Amino acid sequence: MSAKVNAALPLEYQTEQNRMNILGFWIFLGAEIVLFATLFGVYGVLSERHAGGPGQSDLFIVKDVLIQTFLLLTSSFTMGISIFEMRRSNKKGMLMWLVFTLLLGGGFLFMEIREFINYVHEGATMQTSAFLSSFFVLLGTHGLHVTIGIGWAILLIIQMLQRGLTPVTARKTFIFGLYWHFLDVVWIFIFTFVYLRGLVM
Repeated sequence: MSAKVNAALPLEYQTEQNRMNILGFWIFLGAEIVLFATLFGVYGVLSERHAGGPGQSDLFIVKDVLIQTFLLLTSSFTMGISIFEMRRSNKKGMLMWLVFTLLLGGGFLFMEIREFINYVHEGATMQTSAFLSSFFVLLGTHGLHVTIGIGWAILLIIQMLQRGLTPVTARKTFIFGLYWHFLDVVWIFIFTFVYLRGLVM
């Protein structure tokens, strides 16, 4: 039996299955909030335990952090435009902005990997201090989520090219958009709680 479609709703909400899947993903994001809240809590406790190793002001480079922030927050904007174009049934525009989102996310990930490599070359590794252990775990977990998001976006683009814009592909794209915006919100907390706080300590 085919799913009942409500054409008055946005494409991603037109079937009951889509609405249930989106609700389920909101619940999943609730679990992700608990995960990152725990990592932030651990970092907050361990951030001043340097064990004679380098501290935040010795490592953090303001320019690089600002570039990372610009790339990721801009990618959130392009993701929003992609969803807007999807709701206008503009497949070409949606895909174009989704590709921009992917490229900006890739640029962010490149900057973060380069940052980690620079820290290791300076002798700042996870084994150096409790501060660095909690720092690498927190940012590494976020970076892993961005990596998963980039792979997810590539699969979405392939599926959209093969199947076109349907309620199912629209739902998958919308859910990806929720995931991507969530990562941007987490980064705002990282930028504020880790980098800004670390530079003024």
